[in-house]
Amino acid sequence: MNGTFHAPELENPRGHSRNCVYTFLAGPGQRVQITFITFNLRGRPPDGAAVGDLPACVHEYMDVYAEVVQPKAEELVNTPFGGRYCGPVPPRTRVSLYRALALSYHTDKNETTSDVFTGRYQFINDSEYEIGQPLSGSPCNFLVKGAVKHTGVLLTPTYPGAYPKALHCSYQFLGAPGERIRIEFRDFDLFFGGPHCPFDYVKVYDGLDNTSSIIGTYCGQQRNLVIYSSNSSLLVTFVTLPRTANTQNRGFKGIFEFSNSFTKLDFISKEGEHIKGTECDQKILSKKESSGFLFSPNYPFPYMPKLVCRYFIYGMQDQQHLERVRLEFLMFDVPKAGGKGDCSDGYLKIYLKGQETTDSYDKFDYEICGEESDPRIVVSDGPRMVLVFSSGELMGRGFKAQYTFETEYRIPGTAAPDGTCFFTYRSTSKKRGEFNSPRYPSNYPSNTNCTYLFLATDNEQVTLVFDNFKIRADNVNTSIGSYGTICQEDWIEIYNIYRDGTETKIGRYCHMSAPGPIESNRGAIGLKLVLHSDGEGVYSGFKARYSFEVAKSIFGDCGGNVSSLDFGVITSPNYPKDYGTLSKNQASKSCNWYITVRPRYKILLVFDSFALEGEPLGRGCPAAVLRLWNDLSSTPIELCGEKPPGVSTQWQYLSTSNAIRLRPLVQKGFAPYGRKWLRGRAVTNSSACSPVTACRTG
Repeated sequence: MNGTFHAPELENPRGHSRNCVYTFLAGPGQRVQITFITFNLRGRPPDGAAVGDLPACVHEYMDVYAEVVQPKAEELVNTPFGGRYCGPVPPRTRVSLYRALALSYHTDKNETTSDVFTGRYQFINDSEYEIGQPLSGSPCNFLVKGAVKHTGVLLTPTYPGAYPKALHCSYQFLGAPGERIRIEFRDFDLFFGGPHCPFDYVKVYDGLDNTSSIIGTYCGQQRNLVIYSSNSSLLVTFVTLPRTANTQNRGFKGIFEFSNSFTKLDFISKEGEHIKGTECDQKILSKKESSGFLFSPNYPFPYMPKLVCRYFIYGMQDQQHLERVRLEFLMFDVPKAGGKGDCSDGYLKIYLKGQETTDSYDKFDYEICGEESDPRIVVSDGPRMVLVFSSGELMGRGFKAQYTFETEYRIPGTAAPDGTCFFTYRSTSKKRGEFNSPRYPSNYPSNTNCTYLFLATDNEQVTLVFDNFKIRADNVNTSIGSYGTICQEDWIEIYNIYRDGTETKIGRYCHMSAPGPIESNRGAIGLKLVLHSDGEGVYSGFKARYSFEVAKSIFGDCGGNVSSLDFGVITSPNYPKDYGTLSKNQASKSCNWYITVRPRYKILLVFDSFALEGEPLGRGCPAAVLRLWNDLSSTPIELCGEKPPGVSTQWQYLSTSNAIRLRPLVQKGFAPYGRKWLRGRAVTNSSACSPVTACRTG
């Protein structure tokens, strides 16, 4: 039964208050639904009045009561208030919570005509709102048993009308063992108070009561919201707050289904975890370099058609860890439709770059189908890998794959096959390039040892140049020429390596004092760099360059062999002018001076002037360096910067044997610093023995 209603026709010359009550009473098993066709109560309300703010409407307004228990006018004062409306915007559709609904029209205007408002009413069947077996405590508490009602409609108590305030509804779903429950919300419209839904909300539990795991909390407007239980029970609660504002949202309407044909979850291994609320999605989190297996649903038996399952495989990512995912397919059978070359039916899509974080599922990296996987092995670009398996209409055996979480170093170079932090750079593969500490520019991990091996061909040398350098060191007190000697926490060490397996250490470095340019010795097969970090704090590490060049003479670009002299002078090229820039194909300029005196004599080296780019107590000597070996078998000291005028004691060095070696090295890309490179005097005769000259020993 349905009909229409309209405003009363009133003459009110004195402007007295008039109040008319429209009461709609449905029969047993029915409810009332009203919809306004026209609505133009006089006066334009302030913003917000059309949704029920009480102070807005004064001279003419409509009050709505949709929760009437006793349909008597005097009982309206005890009925929850459903909102006050005026102006041109009508109240939205209303459905009574019980059998009755009332409208209270108030006016003090002089004349009222029937077109002030018009509407339509109808009496609707109440059975749609009887979701299941009623429970005490609320008019919308129900227990739905799959054995009684296999499928049905789930909706809020007054849908499609605006839902009341201060509601607490619960819908318990209980299926037979082996069954799962599916709920699909076809319409979902709740007040949105923020992402955490602090006001009105729907909360879904993966079990029969609110002590079960929460699948999700929802509010606002939701599209394509489908929820599956993990087992045979599910709880849906709907809560609205008792507030003044009337939001006029519809609530929700959906369908539910009990079934034992939904995907069985036993294909998810113990390392994986079913994502609550989904039919068959799972997540796998790394336990630090862990590994395991992935299977298609129902494996090793054929999968069912029309399935979509997602696999979220996440490696570790924090200040200490960064992993990537390696996936190797051991078996693959996802049939193609009609033998076509494309994957228009079933497929497995692979995402390697974290596309799921922006919901970019159209930007997959691989789509594979058929009788074998191509490629067989995939590696993520970062810590995330996602698979989306769609079974289509055809059935197949599915797939089995092994995943492995590997430490992701983000170091260019040829990585060791065993996944350790060991990288090789061969001249035969690439003549020049870059390398860096793990995860640079982010912090390198603690408790790490990384090895970088630079292998030259015959008659080649390799040069390393550091552009950025910051290695943790708690004790940074040092002096010119000796930085590296106090590196105890984190450090790098660099070695010359030889064909017979021997190594000679060039130096140890830490803090912000970068190594100077490093060139492998003539006769060495390359360089080895080792990065070590302990279990404490970490820094950003380093970024550097390498280049392989034709080997220079034993003396380099300049230099020589000095012997059988009591004293002499060594200067940089072009001294006292600038030492000049490097040629186009030259990565570095180096010199080697070897000074040898008679046995039992030592050598005193005194720098009269010295100017090389760098700050030995600050950023180090990344652009240019002078390495000084006090003994040919020792680790060299490194010098750069500028000698202040009048300073002598810090710029003289006494050998520990009868031979020393000096090796200035300048990298390409830096202009000369000042006019001078270096000028030094070597004194060897015993007659010059003094606190600042060489002495005969023994």
